[in-house]
This record gives sequence, structure tokens and C-alpha cells, in this order.
Amino acid sequence: MNFTLNVLGTASALPTTERNPSAQVLDVHGRLFLIDCGEGTQMRLRKAGISFLKIEHVCLSHIHGDHVFGIFGLLSTMGMLGRSAGLSIYGPKAFGPILKFFLSYFGEGIKFEINFVPLEMKAPEIIYENKVMEVLSFPLRHRIETYGFLFREKVPPLNVSKEAIAKFRFTLGEIGALKRGEDIIRPAGSDTAASVENGFVPRSGTDRPLVIRNQDVTYRPFVPRSYAYCSDTAPFPELAEWVRGVTLLYHEATFPSEMSEMAEKTFHSTTLQAAECAQKAGAGRLIVGHYSSRFPDVSFFLDQIRPIFPNAALAHDGDRFELDIIK
Repeated sequence: MNFTLNVLGTASALPTTERNPSAQVLDVHGRLFLIDCGEGTQMRLRKAGISFLKIEHVCLSHIHGDHVFGIFGLLSTMGMLGRSAGLSIYGPKAFGPILKFFLSYFGEGIKFEINFVPLEMKAPEIIYENKVMEVLSFPLRHRIETYGFLFREKVPPLNVSKEAIAKFRFTLGEIGALKRGEDIIRPAGSDTAASVENGFVPRSGTDRPLVIRNQDVTYRPFVPRSYAYCSDTAPFPELAEWVRGVTLLYHEATFPSEMSEMAEKTFHSTTLQAAECAQKAGAGRLIVGHYSSRFPDVSFFLDQIRPIFPNAALAHDGDRFELDIIK
């Protein structure tokens, strides 16, 4: 049950020799989500060993070039590779006419279905879900219409401990009830001696029905994991609440703290603002990216972030972040 983030690009508007424009691939239980697709994403996918044809969903935050210029070449390459499976693209409604224009001139070799899903929400909404996970989108605060994305596993069903099954000889019906979160109530005199011996006491004496509490014999197999992508955005109070408790938070930190005026002018965030968002959200871990090209070396960004939010890291092109299962 892998939950892996592949960082392909960490530059802002201007790429550098060390950093490519924004792009990431999130692998959740084998399903691949491409998040933004800046110029050069195809080459970064190749270098990371990620199959173009296994990408099922593309999430575009906004239509600034450093986040979308790579999608056109990628779609063309998918066509040349003979892709037949459909592809869903989620993005601002303004991307719809752009996609239509591209396909009208360059779509001859694209035989697979492209399902464009326009984003228009004012608060977090589910845009995709399957049996094990769901994807939500929410508005960010940038110069143009921009959205963030939250990917999270669903709460797994309860498991019944093997020891309890052996001790209480649960029927299939009882196991099903326990997995639904129900207690088991057995009539008086039904195997109460073994039950009492193992610590499960009837309500009042052994002549009363035996109650086996759900919480005593079941467990969650793991704690659901989650990932939030927040780029590009100026700070705003609702964001921390929308991503509250997220396991891993990616938040842009285009500028260091001393460039707060520039950040405000361009509707971006500083290192301190990213750290404060993670702190308020109670995030498990923070990674930052979307660095200004003014700074070939951004190692000092961590010196500004960690006093506020210690469990933080700088994202670099080619990084992989594994979200481990917590039982």
C-alpha cells in the first residue's frame, strides 16, 4: 500500500540549471497522479523511471506557464506511444478552451479519451474517489484562479484480532458486525465462562447477556495517510484549516522571509508563512519548493523554517518522499 511522492520540479517561473518548473507524481496504492506539468516534465518522468502510460490523472493548479507548458508535449507523446486508456485532467475552467485549441491543431494522433474536469469550488470538494482514497480540491490565493489538492486514504475497515476470534469463536455474522463497529451481545449462558476468563465481563453477573465490546477485540490496520499540495499562493486563514492534520504538506516558499513585500506583491509565500501554515494545520511534515531563481542555493531557507516548524525539509528535483504506514 505505497504512498509515494516523486518531486520532478521545484523552480518557480524561471527554470535554472538545477531546478525544473513545477511537477510532481504521487503514487497512491499504484495509481499515479501527475500534479502540475511544467516544461520539461517528460524528461523528468523518464529520469525518474515513471511510465507515461500509467498516469491516470493530471491535477493542474493554475494556467501559469511554469505549471502547464509541459502538458501539451506529454499528451502528444502519450498518443505516439499508443495510449488507449482514458486520462482525466482537473484544472481551472480557463484551461478548457486551451485544451480544446491544442487538440484541434495537434490532437490528430491522440486516440485516447481526455476527460477534462473544471474546478470551480469555493471550499474543499471531492473531485475523485475510489475504494481506498479520495482527492479534494480547494481554492488558493494567487493572481489568477488557482487550486490546491488534498489526497487522502479513506479510513480502513476494522479488523478483528486473531486472538479474539480464537478465544470467543466468533461466527461469520459476528465478525461482520464487529467490522461494522458493533458490539456483540450474547444470550445468558452462552460460553460466558471462557469469556469471563479472558476479561470480558457481563453487565451484571453471568446470568445476564454477555456484552463483548467492539473496542476490545478490533483494531484499525493503519492510520490513513494524506498529502496536500499548495502552490502557488499567498497566505490566507482558511488554508490551515482545510489541510488540518495532513501527513505531508507541500507549501510553496518562493521567497525568504526578508522578501515579504515581494511575496505579497506577487501573491506568493515566504519561508515563514509556509512554516506558520504547517504549524497551524498541525501537519506531520512540511516540504517546501517553488524557489525563486534569485537563489541558486536555498539551503538557508531551512534556517528560517525550522524554528517555527522543525519537521521540515527542502524539496529538490528528483526527491522521493515515502509516507510510511503507521499502525
